[in-house]
Amino acid sequence: MSGKTRLVFVATGDIALPSFRSLLDSGRRPLALVTQPDRPAGRRLEVTPSRIKTAALEAGIPVLQPEKIGAAADQLKGLQPDYIVVMAYGQILKDDILTLPAKAIINLHASLLPKYRGAACIQAAIDSGDAATGMTSMHVVRELDAGDMIIARKIPIRADDTGGSLHDRLADLAVEVLAETLALLDSDSVPRIPQDAAIASYVSKLERGDGLIDWSRPAEEIERRIRAYDPWPGTFAKVTENGRERRLKILPPTKVHPAAAEMENARERLLFPCGSGSLEVFRVQPEGGRICSAAEYLRGRAGIKISEMP
Repeated sequence: MSGKTRLVFVATGDIALPSFRSLLDSGRRPLALVTQPDRPAGRRLEVTPSRIKTAALEAGIPVLQPEKIGAAADQLKGLQPDYIVVMAYGQILKDDILTLPAKAIINLHASLLPKYRGAACIQAAIDSGDAATGMTSMHVVRELDAGDMIIARKIPIRADDTGGSLHDRLADLAVEVLAETLALLDSDSVPRIPQDAAIASYVSKLERGDGLIDWSRPAEEIERRIRAYDPWPGTFAKVTENGRERRLKILPPTKVHPAAAEMENARERLLFPCGSGSLEVFRVQPEGGRICSAAEYLRGRAGIKISEMP
C-alpha cells in the first residue's frame, strides 16, 4: 500500500530533512516538495536554497516555492494527494490547502504538545530547564499547532544538550514518528487526541537580538540559555574593552560557580558575576573576530567590564 500512497511534503527547515529522505528510502516517494522561496543567507547575504530543496532536486522531486502556499493550491490539487505532510514550513495553512488531500493533512512538531506551540520550541525546552521534550504528530487545523494529536514520542534533554544537538536528535525521532503515523493513516485507525488548550503555551520566533545576556539572572538560567540558543540565535554580552563597547559572543560549554564573584579576567579565566552565582566562560567570539579560548581572548586586553543592560 505504501508504494501507492500519493503524498506531498511541505517543509523548509533542516529538521525535516531526515524525514524527507526516509520517505524516499521507504518507497513513499513524494509527488512534490513545497518549500519557502530561497532567501539571502550568511554574511554575504547570498541567495541560498534550503538543504531540503537541494535534496529534492537531486532525487528528481518537483519543487514548488510560492511566497504563500495558497498560490500553489491549483498545482497541488492537480497532484491529487492522499496525504500532505507538513514540518517546519513557517506558514499557517488555510482551507484551500487543508481540504486538498483525499485522506489527511498532518504536521510534525518538535515539542510535547500542547506545550510550546509555535516556532522556538526546541530552544524553549532547554531554556526552561525541562527534563524531556519530544516529537508530536497531529492533524492540521487553521489555529497554530492546535490540531488533535496522533502520536507523541518523548526523549530526555541531556545536561550538555544545545539547541543544535537537540534539534538533530529530534530530527531523527521524527523519522520514527512519521513512519508510525503514516502506518496508522493507511490502516484507517488513526487516533484523534484533543489538546488541552488550557495548558497550551506559545513561543515566538527568535531574533538575533534575543541573545543578549542579562547578567542579573541566576547563573544556572544563563548557562541553559547559552546552550539553548546555540547555534541560533547565539548569545552575547556587551563588554567594554579598553574603553570601547564591543559585542562578545558567548559559546557553550560554560561552568556555573555557586558563589558570587567579581569579574575575573586577569590571566586565563573569564568569570562573569550573575544575579546569583557566577558563570565561567571558556569559548568566545569577539566582534569581527574568530572563535577562540578565553585565554586567547584576554591576551592584549585590559580592563574588560560588562556593559549595563539597556
